[in-house]
Amino acid sequence: MEQTALWFLMAWLDPGLLLMVAAGTFAGIYIGAIPGLSVTMAVSILISFTFKWPVDDALALIAGIFVGGVYGGARSAILLNIPGAPSAVATAFDGYPLAQRGEAGRAIGVATVMSVVGGLMGVLALALAAPVIARFALLVAPRDYLLLAMIGILLVGSLAGKSLARGIFAGALGVTIGMVGLDPMTAEGRFTFGSLSLMGGIPYVAAMIGFFGVAEALYQLRHLDLEPVKQRVGSLLPDWRVVKKLLPLSLRTGAIGVVIGALPGTGGDIAALMAYDHAKRTVKEPTSPFGEGAYEGLVAPESANNAAVGGAYIPMLTLGIPGDAVTAVIIGALYIHGLKPGPLLMVETPHLFWFTVGSLTLANLCLLVFGLTGIRIFTKLVECPKGILIPLILVLSAVGTYAIQNNPVDIYWMLGFGILGYFMKVYDYPVAPVILGVILGPLMDVSYRRAMISARDDPLTFASEFVTAPISLGLTLFLLAIILGQTPLWSKLRGR
Repeated sequence: MEQTALWFLMAWLDPGLLLMVAAGTFAGIYIGAIPGLSVTMAVSILISFTFKWPVDDALALIAGIFVGGVYGGARSAILLNIPGAPSAVATAFDGYPLAQRGEAGRAIGVATVMSVVGGLMGVLALALAAPVIARFALLVAPRDYLLLAMIGILLVGSLAGKSLARGIFAGALGVTIGMVGLDPMTAEGRFTFGSLSLMGGIPYVAAMIGFFGVAEALYQLRHLDLEPVKQRVGSLLPDWRVVKKLLPLSLRTGAIGVVIGALPGTGGDIAALMAYDHAKRTVKEPTSPFGEGAYEGLVAPESANNAAVGGAYIPMLTLGIPGDAVTAVIIGALYIHGLKPGPLLMVETPHLFWFTVGSLTLANLCLLVFGLTGIRIFTKLVECPKGILIPLILVLSAVGTYAIQNNPVDIYWMLGFGILGYFMKVYDYPVAPVILGVILGPLMDVSYRRAMISARDDPLTFASEFVTAPISLGLTLFLLAIILGQTPLWSKLRGR
């Protein structure tokens, strides 16, 4: 027991490791806040510099960047309606309306505190329930991932506002965009129209920045005469009564984030989406209507996507299966340092497991400190005159898009999606389901193909497995509940 405690406190007691975690968290917050500069990209670049470092130093820095980067996307989502990461898409639904009301400082403060709550829940799950959740994740079949992706696509319809049909259309458009490129099974071109430049697919970062950043900037041109809203920063720490009211929701959505994060190939974006939907369905009296500045709509995705960080480490360390794109890169870092993540990792190198748990805990505490700093500078962005702010958004969007692959073609995609997103906004079509469709479409495609292969291409066997396997049956019933819950009949019954 004493040895385990020493392994856990390694990053706390060693000044060098403490500095690595703190520096990684600080850098991750500001990398995540810049649209286009993803956490995955930051960790990938970092590995090339750390392969000669001691493994503890490298993993401490990576843990800090991971935790800080997932949270950082919320800042630009709240202030500019441009999610810094896919996991912050749902944060923008209510975070940006709060900024428009002049409550950006308070919104960022609430998001920071509840992100730390969710992050600590993920670390606790990693420490206590890693073997159990890892065994559960091992039971999830490809058809279950198909159902999860379909649930995610249908959930965007429930988040779309007034018209379910428009939300589903937007989600289907996103899935179509995500299908462009080489077929994952046959390597044949799909929707490429003979163009070699489309073989690699359409980068989702260009689509995300275009639909959110450029479209929002173009839409704001219609309101240049409006005075900028003065942001009330005041005390950055939220009132204890507000925290007490929101804490049960944060704990529930944090649990959702842990479970979704532990499923290989999912991650914080799906966790945030499902958590937002859970809040929308369960909170009867939100502080404001959802989509118009409800703090519940801000807390739910932020608790879930940070909890998914600890969840993503579970299958990576215990099974050698990445929970998301970042942990896939971290697995490469472990192999570079001569380690083999998997069931034997906790047996052969238990100190590495508990050191990781300690580093993630420390990173979340550093997040609480750094997340509540620099907010006054960030809120000044919202108070800028639109004549300055709109060109700044366009320039940052172009730089962030180009920085991913150093490909100028991505900027053309960004502009094209921005113009399309502008017209969608004008005609009241939601743009968030498009991005979520782009992200979930490939997962749905690959899972469907694998499920059909496991069923020996027999449609009857394929269909029967959805009601015979317990996990698949539960997900199928949940999927049907979503569909029936959006019907006019259900609305009438609920009203009565």
